[in-house]
Amino acid sequence: MAEPQHFLAQIIAQHKAEGRYGGRVVTRFPPEPNGYLHIGHSKSISLNFGLAAQFGGVCHLRYDDTNPETEEQEYVSSILEAVNWLGFDPGDKVFYASDYFGQLFDYANLLIRKGLAYVCELTEEETRAYRGTVTEPGRPSPFRERSVADNLDLFARMQAGEFPEGKMVLRAKIDMASPNMKMRDPLLYRIKFASHYRTGTRWKVYPFYDFAHCLSDAIEKITHSICTLEFENNRELYDWIVEACEIVDPPRQYEFARLNLTWTVMSKRRFIQLVEQKLVDGWDDPRMPTLFGLRRRGVTPSALRSFCDRVGVAKANSVVEVELLENTIRDDLNPVAPRAMAVLRPLKFTLTNWPAGRVEQIDAPLYPPESGRSESRQLALGSHVYIESTDFAEVPPPGWKRLVPGSEVRLRHGPVVRCDEVVRDGDRVVELRGRVDLDTLGGRAPEGRKVKGIVHWVGHDAVPVEARLYDRLIRVEFPTAENFMEELNPRSLEVLSALGEPLLAGAAGHFQFERTGYFFRDPTFADRPVYNRVVGLKEGYAVEDRKPEAEARKPEVPQVVGQARALDDAAESRRVALVARGVTEAAARTLAVDEALVTLFEQVAALSRPEVAANFVANVVLGEARAAGVEIAALDGARVGRVVALLEAGTLGQPQAKRVLAAVVREGADPDEVVRREGLSKVTDPAVLGPMVDAVVSRHTSEAERYRAGQVQLLGFFVGQVLKQSGGKADAAVVNELLRARLG
Repeated sequence: MAEPQHFLAQIIAQHKAEGRYGGRVVTRFPPEPNGYLHIGHSKSISLNFGLAAQFGGVCHLRYDDTNPETEEQEYVSSILEAVNWLGFDPGDKVFYASDYFGQLFDYANLLIRKGLAYVCELTEEETRAYRGTVTEPGRPSPFRERSVADNLDLFARMQAGEFPEGKMVLRAKIDMASPNMKMRDPLLYRIKFASHYRTGTRWKVYPFYDFAHCLSDAIEKITHSICTLEFENNRELYDWIVEACEIVDPPRQYEFARLNLTWTVMSKRRFIQLVEQKLVDGWDDPRMPTLFGLRRRGVTPSALRSFCDRVGVAKANSVVEVELLENTIRDDLNPVAPRAMAVLRPLKFTLTNWPAGRVEQIDAPLYPPESGRSESRQLALGSHVYIESTDFAEVPPPGWKRLVPGSEVRLRHGPVVRCDEVVRDGDRVVELRGRVDLDTLGGRAPEGRKVKGIVHWVGHDAVPVEARLYDRLIRVEFPTAENFMEELNPRSLEVLSALGEPLLAGAAGHFQFERTGYFFRDPTFADRPVYNRVVGLKEGYAVEDRKPEAEARKPEVPQVVGQARALDDAAESRRVALVARGVTEAAARTLAVDEALVTLFEQVAALSRPEVAANFVANVVLGEARAAGVEIAALDGARVGRVVALLEAGTLGQPQAKRVLAAVVREGADPDEVVRREGLSKVTDPAVLGPMVDAVVSRHTSEAERYRAGQVQLLGFFVGQVLKQSGGKADAAVVNELLRARLG
C-alpha cells in the first residue's frame, strides 16, 4: 500500500491501523443531479475514488437527489458518464438519496417522538428574523413547544398533501443561542408538490441536504465522509443528527479545500445562465470548465488526474493558477500527440523557379523523439505552398526572424526560400512570390549563408480544416459573481478556415500542429474536419503575432488574457543569457522572472542538457513546488538534477519522473532511493514486456485486424495500452518493436 501523502490519507491510515470500522474504508462522491460536473468535481472524484483504492476500500457514487424541481435523468446519466470518462468505475455501488426517502421519513418521526423536532409555521422571512445574528442569540419559534402528538399528526398531514408549499416545515430542536448558526433549530423537511424524476408524486415532503446527507452516509455505512471546506460549520449538525437518530458506529465528516482556478468560474448557476442565454454552445462547449466541455475540447482524463495530483489536498482554501492546468495538459500531450502542420491564416507562396510538374516527397517524423516511435509522414512539395500570413511582415518589428521581402527562411522539414515579390489586392497581401534553393532540399544548409527563420507550411495538396481557437471564457483573473456577465471574454472563440496536411482530413484524436499548439478533432462534427485548440505550445497562447492593422480592427478588451508580462532589466538580462544557452523563449521567460528559478536551473543543468533542464524546471518543477507550497529556493538542486538525469538517460519515463520529483519536493527524498523503493525504473526487458504485448493484442482483435488491413496509425493505440498495463513503466521504443513484430 502506498504511503499516505496528505492529511486525509494519514487519517485513514491511522484508522486502519487502529481497526476502526473493522478496517473498512468506504468513501462516496455525492453530486446533486441538477447540472453537469465541472473541473472542480474532478478533484473530489479523484480524491474519494483514489483514497478508496489506496486503502483497499470502495467508493460509492450517490446522487443527492432531494430537490425534485431541479433534478433530471439527463444529469444523472451525464454524471456517471463523466465519472467513468475520468477513469473511475463505481460498479454496482451507485445509489440515490431518493432510495432512502422512506427511511429518512422514519428518522424524522423518530426525532419528533424524542422531542427533538417540531413542525414550524413561521414564514421564511420570520424564520430568518428569529434566528438572530452572529452576535445575538436567536429567539424560539412560537411553535417550538408543540406536543409530540401534534407534531406527528402535522408532519403526517404535510406528507399527505393537506397544506400548501411554504405553509410548514419540520425543524430540529437544538439550541437557538448556539454560536454556530447551523445549530439554531435547522430545517429538516419542506413541502414540495413537484414530481420527482424517480419517485413521481409519491412524496409531498422532501428532506433538506443536511438531514439527508449524513443519514444517507449512515445507511450506506460510509466510514469517511469527505467534503469541501464550505461544509465545515455543518459538521456539528452532521454529528448531532447521526447521534440523535441513534446511528451505531456513525461516519465522520472531514473537510478539504475545494479547487479554485484563476480566470475560471465554477458555478452551476452561472453555467445554466450561459447555456440558457445561448452565450455558449451547450454544457459541452469547449470553453466551459465542465468535464464534458473539457473532453470535447480535447483535455484528457489522465491530464485532469495528474492536475489533481499536482494541486494536492490542503486544509485551507487557495486559488490555483490556471497556467498549472495548461502546463499539465502540455506535459500529457507532448509525448503522445502526432505532429502535423496546419496553416491557420493561409498566404500563398509561389515558387517561381520550381521545375514544372515536379513534386518532391519530404519525409518528416510523425511523433516526437520521446515517444519512442519512428513512424514518418510524407509532405508533398510542389510549385506553391501556403504559409501563415503572420509569418510575413513587409515592415518587420525588431528581432523579426521570419519572412520579409528580399529575405530567406527555411520551410520546416524543407528547403530554403526567398521572398522576391508581394502581390496585393488593394491594401491586402494575397500572394508572395520567390525562389527556392533546390540545393537545400533534404535539410542541407545553404552554402555560405545563415538562415535564422523557420516557418511551417502546407503544400498544394492541403485540405480545408476548420480551426477553432478557444481562449478563456472569463477575461479577468479573479472573477466576481456580481459582475459575471461583464467579465465574459468577447474573444473567447475564433473560427478560422485553415489548411492542413492531408492526413488531418481522415484522422481523429490529438495532434500537435507544429509551431501552433495542441489540437483535437471535435467528434461532434461528422461532416468536416473541425479541430479545437486544446492549449498552445507555451503560456501566452492567446496573444498571437497578428498584423497591427488586423489587431486594430478587433474590439478593445481590457486585461487581455495570456498576455506576456514585461520583464524588468534584471529579468530581461537573465532571459537573454538563458536563450543564448539554447533555452526556449517560453522557458526562458518563465525562469527569468525569479532569480531562484535561474539558480535552480543552473544546478540542474550541471547534470543534464540546458534545454532539457530548463523545460523541466519551468514546466514541471515550478508547478509541483507551487502545489506543495514549497519555496523554489528551498529545493535541493542536485536532487532535482538527478531526476532530470534519470529522465534523460531513459531510466525513467515522464510519469515516473514526476512521481519521483513529487517525493523530492515534498519530502526532500533521494531520487535513486525513491526509484528503488517504488520500482519505478523503466522496463526494457523484452522477456517481461512480451507477455504484456501478447495480452493487449489478444484483447483487441478487431483493432489488430484493422492494423493489418492498413490502419497503421493504430500502432499508437496498442503502445498506449501496453504502457497503461505496465503502469507507464514500459519502454515505448521496445514496446514499439515488439508490437510491430507481433502484429506483422
